[in-house]
Amino acid sequence: MLLLRCAVPGSRVGERRGRFPSLPRRGRGGYRRRIVDDSSLQALLDDTAEAIGLVLGDLDDWGLAGTREGQYRSDLAADAAALEVLAPAGVGVLSEESGRHRPDAEITVVIDPLDGSTNASRSIPWFATSLCAVDAAGARAALVVNLVSGERFAAVRGGGATRNGVPITPSGASVLRESLVGLSGYPPEYLGWKQFRALGAAALDLCAVATGVLDGYLDCSWDAHGSWDYLGGMLVCLEAGASVVDAHGRDLVVLDHAARRTPVAAATASLLDELVAARSTFATPS
Repeated sequence: MLLLRCAVPGSRVGERRGRFPSLPRRGRGGYRRRIVDDSSLQALLDDTAEAIGLVLGDLDDWGLAGTREGQYRSDLAADAAALEVLAPAGVGVLSEESGRHRPDAEITVVIDPLDGSTNASRSIPWFATSLCAVDAAGARAALVVNLVSGERFAAVRGGGATRNGVPITPSGASVLRESLVGLSGYPPEYLGWKQFRALGAAALDLCAVATGVLDGYLDCSWDAHGSWDYLGGMLVCLEAGASVVDAHGRDLVVLDHAARRTPVAAATASLLDELVAARSTFATPS
């Protein structure tokens, strides 16, 4: 298994034991594991995250790519590494960077190869790879890897959630005025929390709710997040026992690259109700 190190520009993400050491190979055809159960699906997510870590470890230029607004060279390198693993496995892919691949597949892996790429480009140590496998019943398996600390947040539908293999639970906070809340975007006014943090990587922010580091998470922007931003963290939260919804009541599991949502998460249902109510006071932008 890849041992992740601080993935800031100029450093090494991974300590190598050969390139893609865990990937079964047959000639030049690449990946050959058949995805038939949760175990093999989790192994595929692990291998994808490892491939991303290795390619980022070799990357010298983490700046803007000049392709589309907000897209970095690190985003493109990480996406290419992920597709190299996922494509031969026969699953569909929905990637922030390259869109939808094989939409007719029974399982689609929704991926943000580098969530928090602006943080990464500026050496702010809060960025991750986020993957979530989705089937006809919804989110099925997730892996979020903190590319700085190496922490691995994993979840399987109905199977609980873990941090580095140890089961996790949220804080249990139930009152907004006593809570530490993570924010995305800028609220128009103070909404009643005890404290807040704006950290800049939605997948890790949601995992922080799942582990009790944050009590809640509130997206104050307007439909700014694609499903790759939040699905991995969402499943980790739900399986840990936290609550996650869209602020406007829409389904969060969506495989349309153009769709955007406004996720809200909390350690308890009562805190979630307060956060959603606070979010509902925002005026609709003109």
